[in-house]
Amino acid sequence: MIKVDVQQIKQRFGIIGNSPGLNRAIDVALQVAPTDLSVLITGESGVGKETFPQIIHQNSPRKHGQYIAVNCGAIPEGTIDSELFGHEKGSFTGALADRKGYFEVADGGTIFLDEVGELPIPTQARLLRVLETGEFIKVGSSKVLKTNVRIVAATNVNLIQAVADGKFREDLYYRLNTVPIQIPPLRERPDDIILLFRKFAGDCAEKYRMPPVRLDDEARQLLTSYRWPGNVRELKNITERISVIEENRDITADVLRLYLPDLNVEKYPVLVKKQDNDQKFFNSEREILYQVLFDMKKDVNDLKKLVHDIMGGKMPMPVADETPYAHPIRPVHSAPIQEAEAVEEEETLSLEEVEKEMIRKALEKHNGRRKNAAADLKISERTLYRKIKEYNLE
Repeated sequence: MIKVDVQQIKQRFGIIGNSPGLNRAIDVALQVAPTDLSVLITGESGVGKETFPQIIHQNSPRKHGQYIAVNCGAIPEGTIDSELFGHEKGSFTGALADRKGYFEVADGGTIFLDEVGELPIPTQARLLRVLETGEFIKVGSSKVLKTNVRIVAATNVNLIQAVADGKFREDLYYRLNTVPIQIPPLRERPDDIILLFRKFAGDCAEKYRMPPVRLDDEARQLLTSYRWPGNVRELKNITERISVIEENRDITADVLRLYLPDLNVEKYPVLVKKQDNDQKFFNSEREILYQVLFDMKKDVNDLKKLVHDIMGGKMPMPVADETPYAHPIRPVHSAPIQEAEAVEEEETLSLEEVEKEMIRKALEKHNGRRKNAAADLKISERTLYRKIKEYNLE
């Protein structure tokens, strides 16, 4: 029975896909809909989080009440309290009349707070009071008002980290997160990518009265290997762009590459992200190895530049350290530069050998299946094909 309900919801709200994670998210939304529990929807930007509050509202006893969607990140900090809770006439410059806020207007209905992690701390305190007591006060007023509103919130940021950083109230997080719903990113739904492409291509063809574009086998493989940082929204945009621009309706991998950003197609090796506390976090041993090798190369280049500057008279000759382990710098002649170049060449060769060995082991691990090997190495298949040819690993 539940499975039928999920399929009906997909048809009603235009949801495409059959991945277990997506089905689970819809199922949880249906189970929690008849209650008044707060729901927190999490997922990356572009996965379609805005559909789930509507599913919850339309399948709840509040479906005949108001449904208001509020983008918390799009409202200036100075006016967010007025938008949510209303204000009294004269409470601030420009307040020429009394105004009802969303919580007053949506009494008996549902409010969807998108990008809830962007709320200012003072507004978070007001929101917590509404969640706990159903009470709020308009800006510029001292009168306590009551509201009966179901709150569904969504965010694409890590609220647990935001709590640790002091940017989000811990008590509000647990109050909002009564029932969590996680929407999986598109890269974890490879089978759904092709279904979505066909849907968007068909919609675009119908809208502009043209034949739909079709992907060949290699293009389909490339489409599913791309990481889709913008998720469903990005896939839709690219599909519509191809549909409008390409005259040939049969799309090859070479044509598709023209529309995929270089963001995840040619990134090899992966560079680490620098955190606020200047600590480096690595996703794999492969990245650690590459970082060490790149640091070595930088040190060698710095040494080469130092010797070159000494030869050119750009800086005085350093005085050798008199400690037992110090090595005095030899008289200036051509040998140091030749040796520095040799070290740099040796280091570069070492980097290439490491890269070659990693690719070879990945291919052996996956019995020559390049798609799996590329995924394991976190590079595109296009890059893997080029590296295999470059290192003669056929």
